[in-house]
Amino acid sequence: MLTGVAIHDLLDQAETLGEALREARERSGYSLQQFEAHTRVHRRHLAALEQNQWSALPSRIFAIGYVRAYAQALGLDEHHAVERLKRESPDSTVPLQAPTGVDFQEMRRRSPRIVAAVVVLVLAVVVWNVVVRVARLDAPHPSAITQTPEDWAEMADAERAITLGAPLPAPPDQTTPEMYITPGLEAELSGVDPEDASAMAAAVAVNAPPVQRAFNPRGAVYGAPANASRVILQARKPTTLVVRISDSRVLFARAMAEGDSWRAPLATAATIDVPEVEAFDLYLNGEHAGHLARPVMPLAQLNAQAEAAARQAEVRQAARLEAQRAQAAAAQTPVQPPPEA
Repeated sequence: MLTGVAIHDLLDQAETLGEALREARERSGYSLQQFEAHTRVHRRHLAALEQNQWSALPSRIFAIGYVRAYAQALGLDEHHAVERLKRESPDSTVPLQAPTGVDFQEMRRRSPRIVAAVVVLVLAVVVWNVVVRVARLDAPHPSAITQTPEDWAEMADAERAITLGAPLPAPPDQTTPEMYITPGLEAELSGVDPEDASAMAAAVAVNAPPVQRAFNPRGAVYGAPANASRVILQARKPTTLVVRISDSRVLFARAMAEGDSWRAPLATAATIDVPEVEAFDLYLNGEHAGHLARPVMPLAQLNAQAEAAARQAEVRQAARLEAQRAQAAAAQTPVQPPPEA
């Protein structure tokens, strides 16, 4: 009797699959006619399932489908129902096969022979490799040299006799070469040829010194553009340069390598701070002007010096041109012969 069995345990507790399905349908309150409309399976097939009449079903595939639809409509485990169908009604079209496996007794009986064969094979391979390697070795041959050559003995004695000479001087330290001045540059900029003694004397007479060493970029150039700067600082050795503006903000700060330069902007209130004055060359208007006067200097003072130097250069240029025009006029004036007595 399945009176006290829960509906979801009927597949396990019922004696047959048909009994479990019928009991579940009746507990659900379905008649065969109602269940036929619910599952869309003909009532004679539903009755065949409940009565375990597997031969009355059309085919194996349809029988499995009917069992799935029956169990799903009643809320039973359809996979469990199909497995029970397969157990209660095996498929007669598939012939049963004898179980396959390993005959352990036969393996135990034959295993010593197999192990012995493998060991013999490994030993044969090892012996063959040893024989081949020994056969490839060349037998030692007696040397054809009966005595050591004389030059060999001299070379051996020379190698053993090692003499040390006087220590060599240390290599000179790396130095910065002198600035290259393009030939004719001074004459082009100043109009005075350094090789012409008379021209140099005339320049001295009008207080026009020759052009100083011009700025030559030898590294990275930072700061303002070339057309917006009159003051240039060029590092003579690795050093640092810090430029602060009036509100204590840093305008420029960098570790400068030898040859690096910084162009100072115009009309900027700033202060230049360097570790030592000899570390930088100062260029005003592109000409060398020595070094900074102090490690900390206002930029406005340097810009004023550059502007004053530019005005002096203009004055000297104007005086030089006036002197040249006077010389030219004197050369063109004819010399009057002395009056006759």
